[in-house]
Amino acid sequence: MSLEQAKQVAAYRAVDEFVTNNCIFGVGSGSTVVYAVQRLAERVETENLKVTCIPTSFQAKQLIVKFNLTLGELDTSPELDVTIDGADEVDAGMTLIKGGGGCLLQEKIVASCSKKLVVIADYTKDSKKLGDSYKKGIPIEVVPMAYVPIKNKIVAMFGGEIKLRSAVAKAGPVVTDNGNFILDWIFKNQDLDWDKVNTAVKIIPGVVETGLFVNMCHKAFFGQPEGVVIERSAVH
Repeated sequence: MSLEQAKQVAAYRAVDEFVTNNCIFGVGSGSTVVYAVQRLAERVETENLKVTCIPTSFQAKQLIVKFNLTLGELDTSPELDVTIDGADEVDAGMTLIKGGGGCLLQEKIVASCSKKLVVIADYTKDSKKLGDSYKKGIPIEVVPMAYVPIKNKIVAMFGGEIKLRSAVAKAGPVVTDNGNFILDWIFKNQDLDWDKVNTAVKIIPGVVETGLFVNMCHKAFFGQPEGVVIERSAVH
């Protein structure tokens, strides 16, 4: 089974388990979420479900429109039943690294408004410790004018190295949906207390949000090479 098929089985399982009629549903960002929206569209069609979809990014909004689903926003639907989203890595304690695709701020806002955050991923995202498999670091969204002092402060506190994320099809840095830059922090110490790290980094002036999602994930579904899905629930 390919990685894409592993993503698909995890996404379908999550949508089948967590999406119900009259549900307000947070639509995450990234490649795995495409399968979740596809499955949701099938269920809306066959079961005549009424579901309001809240996007976490421009990409998610485009997906909702493409599949003719009902588009909502936090202004009118500030409390969500569930958000289904991908992750770059999930550790044994269900702490997530998110933001590889640059949408971490809106993803975290929507997740924080949801009764449950459910992660869908393939087996490569399942790690014992953060950094075991995902080597690109923890994304940190920052106000552009402050990226150099922020970089220096984080390295002084916790070590490692930090890179300003460069854009692929344009000269210069990646600019997020919110007009900010992204720093990728490649940390060396895997035994940090991620809750404390997240708090310490977030209070640095100019830091908008981090890609550390601590004590937020309710359940994770990992699609396996043989086609089965491994589920993991949070203990908190």
